[in-house]
Amino acid sequence: MKLSELNLKNRRALVRVDFNVPLDQNFEVLDDTRIRRAIPTIKFLLDAGASVVLMSHLGRPEGPSREFSLAHVVSCLENLIGTTVKFASDCVGDDALEITQPLKSGEIVLLENLRFHEEEKAGDEFFAGQLAENGDVYINDAFGTAHRAHASTAVIARFFYENRAFGLLLQGEIEALSKVMTEPSRPLLAIIGGAKVSSKLAILENLVDKVDRLMIGGGMAYTFVLAQGGKVGNSLVEEDMVGRAEAILEKAAARGVEVYLPLDSVCADKFAADANVAVHATSEIPDGWMGLDIGPASSERFAKAVRSSKTVLWNGPMGVFEFEAFANGTFTVAAALRDATIDGAYTLVGGGDSVAAINAAGLADDVSYISTGGGAMLEYLEGSELPGIAAI
Repeated sequence: MKLSELNLKNRRALVRVDFNVPLDQNFEVLDDTRIRRAIPTIKFLLDAGASVVLMSHLGRPEGPSREFSLAHVVSCLENLIGTTVKFASDCVGDDALEITQPLKSGEIVLLENLRFHEEEKAGDEFFAGQLAENGDVYINDAFGTAHRAHASTAVIARFFYENRAFGLLLQGEIEALSKVMTEPSRPLLAIIGGAKVSSKLAILENLVDKVDRLMIGGGMAYTFVLAQGGKVGNSLVEEDMVGRAEAILEKAAARGVEVYLPLDSVCADKFAADANVAVHATSEIPDGWMGLDIGPASSERFAKAVRSSKTVLWNGPMGVFEFEAFANGTFTVAAALRDATIDGAYTLVGGGDSVAAINAAGLADDVSYISTGGGAMLEYLEGSELPGIAAI
């Protein structure tokens, strides 16, 4: 069910959000993106006459601790939502129910960290039932944890058979991914970057059946170049992945998929911001040098392919963009995504490093959609069923 189909007036909406945000040494929120992305759902519920009970995890605590208390995010949430937010010192039991049961329409409460209880990650049904006592309807709006079969994301839905729905954020994530994976305008281009082939292997194997163009950058590109017989110097390679990379290239060729690998690379004599820099053909990188970015010719070639595509998925940077000398490839691709979007293409950016890159390029508002889920998006792209989505 969609949010608009629920009867919400004078009911407690129990919402699983993803407030797993970074904190500084003073426990102040460093990046409020995930909290901001939950605001539309919260406001929708309040406007519909509901009270709102928010639950989330924060970090990886071994048990209750001040360091991982969600109390630290209350003031940030209050500033973003523009109203007072109550806080419950636990997410289950009397400490929670004494606050959530008498809630009135328009009121908001945030429950303490779900992962202070080991039953959350274990998907414990009794614990899920205790959580369910805090609400009359259940909303899952946490795409970032949709790939986890935890008590608050998958099991709890059983207690709200006709009173559960996706939040606006999670609904938007599903629709965005569907535009890419099930109903894309073509040509469909997937840009996959990052350090290792092994971490993206299942994605590449799944995407090669669906895309028209496959662009591979970052450290993983050198394993593919090695599979083609190239010499990559001291570049990052996974020799045990060469056979799988070769199989992906063969499958792409058989399906007529255009594969883009960097023809040239910006290379360094050490992995450091102050390294000596030289441009080499990617298949002829000398010993002692490592490729840390796609080269200028490859950047222009990649950008041209992006601008001529109608649907573009970007997951993973083209190089070590955190170092200025090796940022050009990633930022050139980001600018091409902006151009493609202006020309009417649907552009989806996802994965922590890609989101950081598009933000660093100052172009986050110039693409069609930015996904909030790292691991969840990767598993979706691999073709896996996500428990948090299946439960609804």
